[in-house]
Amino acid sequence: MQQVERRMIRPVFTMIAALGGLAACMTTLAPQVVARLGPDPALGGGRYTSGGGITVATDIREQNGRTMVCGVWAQSRQQSTLTNGVEPKVLGSGNVSLGGETLVRGLLFMREVPPVADYGGSEAGCIVSDRVWQAGDDARQPVVRIPRQQVHVEGDEGGHLVVYFKPTGPAAGAP
Repeated sequence: MQQVERRMIRPVFTMIAALGGLAACMTTLAPQVVARLGPDPALGGGRYTSGGGITVATDIREQNGRTMVCGVWAQSRQQSTLTNGVEPKVLGSGNVSLGGETLVRGLLFMREVPPVADYGGSEAGCIVSDRVWQAGDDARQPVVRIPRQQVHVEGDEGGHLVVYFKPTGPAAGAP
């Protein structure tokens, strides 16, 4: 009887530990601070193979001795309906780094804005990272990375259609 109880309890403890580990890895989705982007934000983003794309604009600053990441994102005004609603997946897989060190994983704290020619001065969502602010950081540019990924699949007996997001750089276009 005791052996049966142990077999049943172990998976429960394993599941609790796994969920705790997963929760520890999750990035806060809501911005901690709102601020305006500086005059020359770093840009990233990419295109969908079905047309259209997104642009991410970000900058960094010091906040109470830590590195704060601020950013906005925009999507093309005209793009395929196949990519409607994929932004949380695409942005959630992105990160911002500085000098090869990842500052934040997941870009869902960033505010959506309309596509513009210049994102400087845009009101941005910001999140304070664990990284200590270092001398010279104000002169460094962060890097936005969003991996290539499949965002839509549809098919039937006549064939199938697969849509990918490709990290090609800013691709939301300008008004």
